[in-house]
Amino acid sequence: MVALLAVSALFYALPPALKVGPDWLFVLLVAALTVPGVVFHSMRHLNLARVLGHTASSVLTLAMIGSLWLLVSRLPLHKESPSELLRAATALWVCNVLIFASWYWRLDAGGPHQRDLSVCHTDGAFLFPQMTLSRELRIEMEEDDWKPGFMDYLFLAFNTSTAFSPTDVPVLSRWAKGLMMIQAIISLATIALLAARAVNIL
Repeated sequence: MVALLAVSALFYALPPALKVGPDWLFVLLVAALTVPGVVFHSMRHLNLARVLGHTASSVLTLAMIGSLWLLVSRLPLHKESPSELLRAATALWVCNVLIFASWYWRLDAGGPHQRDLSVCHTDGAFLFPQMTLSRELRIEMEEDDWKPGFMDYLFLAFNTSTAFSPTDVPVLSRWAKGLMMIQAIISLATIALLAARAVNIL
């Protein structure tokens, strides 16, 4: 919830011409979707909470792609200043990391609700280093009940957007590989095309 609210707030950093909607729209939409989701989760209506969470992530993903498209299409027009381009590229890059970290967290091994039901995380779309340890070693390291948290997925998304690879976390499922390719393409477009163009203008 916090990550999605941060993403919706980052849209304020974009120049007006690069926003898909008004400043307040995405903050309002995310709040309207995630607050009931938290309530439904506390009432153990997990399916409703999951649908609302996926909807909020989908809305922000589409908004980010829309803003990126506007930025790319307006780049040859030279209507935005170099500082505006750098600010927009930075905001979109951070949005990219947070949104895809949220997707990985929501989808891996059935999502956070399903992962909470398991004693230890031993299966999923990503092979975290802790999953490769023997049970004896996990017990010795006091990691016998280890489960990935949002920070683990944020680290994965950050690496995908900077190194364009999962680094220490191999990808096992096809849907995860597809998402990571989309994230890497968005990051590459943001860094290599937009930020480089803005620096060149400077």
